[in-house]
Amino acid sequence: MKINYSNLEKKINIRFKNRNLLIKSLTHKSFDKVNNNEKIEFLGDRVLGLIIAKKLLEIYPNEKEGILDKKYASLVNKKTCLAIGKKLNLDKYILTFNPKNIKVKIEDKVIADCCEALIGAVYLEKGLSITENLILNLWKENIKNSVVTQVDAKTMLQEFSLKKNKKLPIYKLISNTGPRHKPIFKVAVKLPNSKFYIGKGSSKKDAEQNAAILCLNNNLKS
Repeated sequence: MKINYSNLEKKINIRFKNRNLLIKSLTHKSFDKVNNNEKIEFLGDRVLGLIIAKKLLEIYPNEKEGILDKKYASLVNKKTCLAIGKKLNLDKYILTFNPKNIKVKIEDKVIADCCEALIGAVYLEKGLSITENLILNLWKENIKNSVVTQVDAKTMLQEFSLKKNKKLPIYKLISNTGPRHKPIFKVAVKLPNSKFYIGKGSSKKDAEQNAAILCLNNNLKS
């Protein structure tokens, strides 16, 4: 199965002189035990961390270290790297062991790791400045939404509501659907004199956090 890496280069707006470096960044160890992306992923993880940490300091110069650390963790974790990897459709370009040469589903962890390895490859090919531009472009929405971290959303909303309204937020379970092993919860939250904001999650707790994030993002702007 021939892979058109040019399409990926167009997506990230970077043309590799060393195409083998790009291919290596997308090669899983199951495909090649020697020439794979493990070491480039190691590098990409550190480059990503550096760029995100620098950007957070620029955006939040007066924020406490503990809050910055939570924002940082939410931006560089495997879940976020997976989302970026899926946005780039990396699964179309990843090489894994596939003796029958049939279409197989690439595991989420492999996609997330390849996202970091791709960053490492761009750094080796083009240097820090271009890599920084790439990361900030791909992570733009995630950074924009880092105004609230999911870990603290409910607590922050409670403090905000008590300070502004002298009352606690009101949470309401809307639904619990899906199979038992993969449920989908919907929870709504509102402040006095505000509309309900609905969040989804694989648990009631996650849904509450996501609803709190939406509520905070909208009410902090007003």
